[in-house]
Amino acid sequence: MANEFFYKQPVKIWFGAGKFRQLGAILEELGCKSCVIACGRHFKPEAEALMAEVPAIKAVFGGVEQNPQLSGIVEVVKLAREHGADTVIGIGGGSSIDTAKFAAASAPGEAEPLSYYKGELPFPAKPLTIIAVPTTAGTGSEVTQVSVVSHGTEKKTINNPAFMPTAAVVDPELTYTVPPRTTMNTGLDALAHALEGYWCVNHQPIADLFSIEAVRLIMENLERAYKDGGDKEARGNMLYASLLAGLAFSNPRTAGCHACSYPLSEDYHLPHGEACAFTLDSFVRVNADERLEHLCRAAGLRDTEDLAARIRALKALAGLRRKLSDLENLNLDKLCHDCAVHGLMKNNPVVMTEEKLREMFEALQ
Repeated sequence: MANEFFYKQPVKIWFGAGKFRQLGAILEELGCKSCVIACGRHFKPEAEALMAEVPAIKAVFGGVEQNPQLSGIVEVVKLAREHGADTVIGIGGGSSIDTAKFAAASAPGEAEPLSYYKGELPFPAKPLTIIAVPTTAGTGSEVTQVSVVSHGTEKKTINNPAFMPTAAVVDPELTYTVPPRTTMNTGLDALAHALEGYWCVNHQPIADLFSIEAVRLIMENLERAYKDGGDKEARGNMLYASLLAGLAFSNPRTAGCHACSYPLSEDYHLPHGEACAFTLDSFVRVNADERLEHLCRAAGLRDTEDLAARIRALKALAGLRRKLSDLENLNLDKLCHDCAVHGLMKNNPVVMTEEKLREMFEALQ
């Protein structure tokens, strides 16, 4: 029995096929009267069609980029202030949801979002209502208070209570058309969330339960969803697993694998999920202990080596980059340094020096 822990999860969650079509009723139930949407260009036509059907939706910003930019947040804030919005809806992957979070936290103030990004000002005391609608099974952003934002060449991960969504509308139907490679990238990102929430130095028992179930579901369904995007059962299970993985790391946070993902994304342009997957099987072996063995057995795996091998097989199946020779213009000294000093590395249960990271990277096959 656990002696002491803290767990908090204030997000209202609507989960199920067809829930997106109930968004108008959900907005009414939440008392949202003036809403703006943040989404990517692929979802913009559907968002505009939704605006025509739901009177509470006043405007759509459809220019969210793959790595969300502060410039996009500025545009959403302008729309929110112009329409006197009380709600920002993020529809898409983590980029759209993170954009919506930052915009909703900034819009009630008078300052430009850059001031909040730089930390020159605290966010206003009361953010706008945030509604997150994920269209990929991976980030778990719909249940976390984290926003990842880029400005120029700088990329920041900001953890702030103002970013916690009020509600999440989680509909597997929105994931049916996600391409195979994105399915694999986001699925392995969810797996990283589940595992890192479990082995993080801040791990705690309620989150551990979410981790175990998320790992089980991902191991049983990710390959199926990758090979057949129309497999509704696999798609639904993956989106549920992604949600559980978000709950798993929301309180403990992520660790070494995500620490390494930032230099891999910034310097070598790996998409976030692929960057997390690059070292995920390595960290399984680095962090292997009896707790992790227990997770593997509980999730239907033989042991940690079985888990690591299956992660490697999934990366190979999708043709993801997985060894140093796959990185162009490699500067291993800089990579190891940047990974070692990243703030999330301190959450890893095994201390990872630059020397240990070099050994880990050089052992990648």
